[in-house]
Amino acid sequence: YYFRFLPQKTFPSLSAPDTTRRLRQWSMLGRIKAQAFGFDQTFQAYRKDEFVMAFFKDPNVIPNLQLLSDSSGQWITLGTEVKKIEAINVPCTQLSMSFFNRLYDEDIVRDNGHIVKCLDYFCDPFLISDELRKVLLVEDSEKYEVFRQPDREEFLFCLFKHLCLGGSLCQYEDVLNPYLETTKLIYKDLVSVRKHPQTKKIQITSSIFKVTAYDSTGVCYPSTKNHEQTFSYFIVDPIKRHVNVLYHCYGVGEMS
Repeated sequence: YYFRFLPQKTFPSLSAPDTTRRLRQWSMLGRIKAQAFGFDQTFQAYRKDEFVMAFFKDPNVIPNLQLLSDSSGQWITLGTEVKKIEAINVPCTQLSMSFFNRLYDEDIVRDNGHIVKCLDYFCDPFLISDELRKVLLVEDSEKYEVFRQPDREEFLFCLFKHLCLGGSLCQYEDVLNPYLETTKLIYKDLVSVRKHPQTKKIQITSSIFKVTAYDSTGVCYPSTKNHEQTFSYFIVDPIKRHVNVLYHCYGVGEMS
């Protein structure tokens, strides 16, 4: 594979004023980024490891792929040679936000959109102060099963969960809508769909992987520090031959 950086491809969902305001409140602003790259050969999902390894070795990727430095907190490029990668398949089949209606049905969210509060406790490193975070994090809570394991693996769920949990100084929302709206905008921005020529049904064409890369000393990407909220997803469009990289590194987001 041969890759090229596509700086002209922008992601309006991340730069929209509403999103910027929310990401600031969630302590993710300035720590989340999407970048696009093109590639030159047919993509085959079963050869994903080869594809991702070629990506990290490519001379057009190395000076352009951005990540946050653990030491300085500044955006840098990957200054090390990748020796090994891990690319985990992330299912992506959801075409509607009705996927989250069960939050209303199960009294996690009231009909007026307000998230039901609970007594504060810690599920390290997250503070749990409402039923939504309970359903996202606490495996032995009675409503955890509202989303079964296959639901939780869906890219739509992962994106929603990441936005709900935010960065290290995250101020939680009292209502559900900002999470749903922002999830939908980013999802639509990253994931490609097409109309099936015969059935006329909309289908998702993207393949998605959660990616980790290692150098000779250990994990080097998305960060040397492991955290549930530090991630990189590769969203591959096999028709356009584009790969969108969604990156976030857990920490204190921009305040002002």
